[in-house]
Amino acid sequence: MLRFIINRLLSSIFILFVITVVAFTIIQLPEGDFAEVYKAELIGLGGQSEEQAEEAANKLRDKYGLLDPLPVQYLKWIGAIVLRGDFGWSFSQRVDVSDLLAQRLPRTIGIALAAHAISSLVGILVGIYVANRQYSIADNVAATFAFLATSVPRFSLALIIVYFLAFGLNWEHVSALHSPEFRYADWSIAKAIDLLKHVGPVILIAGLGGVARNMRVMRGNLLDVLNQQYVTTARSKGLEERKVINRHAVPNALHPIIAYQGTVLPYMFQGELEAAIVFGIPTIAPMFVEALLKEDVFLSGSIMLLYGILLIAGNFIADMVLGLLDPRITFS
Repeated sequence: MLRFIINRLLSSIFILFVITVVAFTIIQLPEGDFAEVYKAELIGLGGQSEEQAEEAANKLRDKYGLLDPLPVQYLKWIGAIVLRGDFGWSFSQRVDVSDLLAQRLPRTIGIALAAHAISSLVGILVGIYVANRQYSIADNVAATFAFLATSVPRFSLALIIVYFLAFGLNWEHVSALHSPEFRYADWSIAKAIDLLKHVGPVILIAGLGGVARNMRVMRGNLLDVLNQQYVTTARSKGLEERKVINRHAVPNALHPIIAYQGTVLPYMFQGELEAAIVFGIPTIAPMFVEALLKEDVFLSGSIMLLYGILLIAGNFIADMVLGLLDPRITFS
């Protein structure tokens, strides 16, 4: 088991290095840089002449080394992160990237974990329920729900929910993280309830796709396991159907679900993107889109690095859980 853990850890470090190289390269592919965006802002909004704006843009390039070769820029960026924990300066937000991540990461992970808990718990339980009632009304209803949950765009669903909350329930403050009266208030039960009221729709929208996927995967795998010979043998020995399913079939049908957990956090970040934009929730995903549009290389690169770390950490934990659940995996 120890050798298995060491091999997975070493491969994870190498994969993370590759992710950082590829991510930083992709971010640099579009023509121009943030200095061009800055120049356009100075001309359009600041009223400066083209010569003045070009001079300011060149100073920005010199200060942050935007004219350095791409390998040099990458080494400076990754070296500062590894040696000093410095993620750089956000051009678009005009603040340290570390401060932005520290502010938005906790609420982003909180929303993602809540959506993940809903999608896993509900999806697995419903999948087990309908697998034992194949082609029944419940199975057909669940299949229809899974089709709609994976087909309806989250952006459209978010707009529908906003319309319903604003005009159907007459909510005065639908968007933002808090209502105005709680924005600067100390934490209390009332403020926590207000927070849940605002982020609840985002959690729901982010988790619906996961519910559908977990339900379909659990249903399909459980149906395959229920047709295995050892399940037939357990039934022939007179075991109760409940014990056959819970003790013998379900544990062996969980392997794909556990393996999927390695990718779930980045998937949940993606799932809350459209909903967070519509509801005005300041999480990492909307900030990532803005950073890409403005070619804010340090901010966008750091967020992609964060996504890579979460993806690798999730897969590493999933490998460990699968190794404990099925010792044969540690020998692969």
